[in-house]
Amino acid sequence: MHQPIIPGLPDDLALRCLAKVSHGYHGRLEAVSKRWKEFIRSEEFSSFKAREGWCGNWLFVLTEGSDDQWVAYDPHADIWHPLPKIEREQPCKHLGFSCVCVGNKFLVIGGAYSFSDPTSSHKKPVITNDVFQFDPFRKVWTQASSMMTPRSHFACSVVAGKVYVAGGRNMTNPRGLVIAEVYDPLRDRWEELVPMHLPQMDCIGLSYKGKFHVLSDQVGLLDENMSQVFCPLSGTWSVVQDSWPFSRAMQVAVQVMEEDHIYTLVDWGESLIKTRDSGEAEWYNVGKVPPVILPDHSRPLEVFDYGFAALGRELYVMGGKVLKWEESGAGSFNIGKLNRVRVCDPSVSPLKWREARSMCLKACGSILGCTSLNERSIRKGSSFSPVMIC
Repeated sequence: MHQPIIPGLPDDLALRCLAKVSHGYHGRLEAVSKRWKEFIRSEEFSSFKAREGWCGNWLFVLTEGSDDQWVAYDPHADIWHPLPKIEREQPCKHLGFSCVCVGNKFLVIGGAYSFSDPTSSHKKPVITNDVFQFDPFRKVWTQASSMMTPRSHFACSVVAGKVYVAGGRNMTNPRGLVIAEVYDPLRDRWEELVPMHLPQMDCIGLSYKGKFHVLSDQVGLLDENMSQVFCPLSGTWSVVQDSWPFSRAMQVAVQVMEEDHIYTLVDWGESLIKTRDSGEAEWYNVGKVPPVILPDHSRPLEVFDYGFAALGRELYVMGGKVLKWEESGAGSFNIGKLNRVRVCDPSVSPLKWREARSMCLKACGSILGCTSLNERSIRKGSSFSPVMIC
């Protein structure tokens, strides 16, 4: 005898109702009954959500304390939940990768694996060209086509629905690469681009006004600041003079929000959010990220090694560390790891910060990677994708 999904409703209507529930609540739906658990994990359910484009908004974060397991935030439900772990041949720590969202997929690209197995402690980190993608509808990881060149600490961004990577370093080119590639997610295929004019490593990728910008980590330290810019229409690189408030010692995340509004978070002893006028090279202060006050510490503390991401019209500052002075005994500094999440709308002045739900499990401390997926942008066919260089 057929058992309806929701008593009193036709199954097609029940499917539509449950598919509209955002991903943060799926754990609770699965707890209702075995029937609902099987249904929420079924191909019918994920396929229907994919056809309708109802993936919801996602914020993806990897921290130093989460044992190579990504966690995801649902802003609608204000809930964090762990993603399945990426299957690897042996336990490892993943650094120097880039992560972006393109179309309806979340990609983790390249980087270096340092192995945590004691028997592998003598091995050097392995620089990879692996690409893993997470499907928010089926909630599974699969391996996409690998980059043509292994690389870590490279520039990466999404322009017009394609993923561009450039620079970085590997075992063959430890002082920087000129090689660049582009990935078409519809064909699952990488193609080589013409090389950059100058090698780059530890660089930042930025999609701005339909072009791929590669920003040097030395920007802000040199007398002349230069960026290399790739134009997909002409297929050529140019070297441009520019002014970006970054250096090796600073927070190197750039967020391009809707309508090409650029924000960055610069750490010069205090965390300042800056924005740039689209027609000028000058940057302006929007406000600062406030220090944190911990229950067991009397003084406000500045946070470092945090994550910085844009989702919708808001900026998120996640995790990080603080340096605490312990007065007991002879006195000493201890490092505290945070799982806090603070949010503001950068268009509202002065900035008004609110606390979102703290990250789950062991997700705390330094942020190794973070980016977001915006359902509204995907359904409108936009190529907008926030950027995080790890």
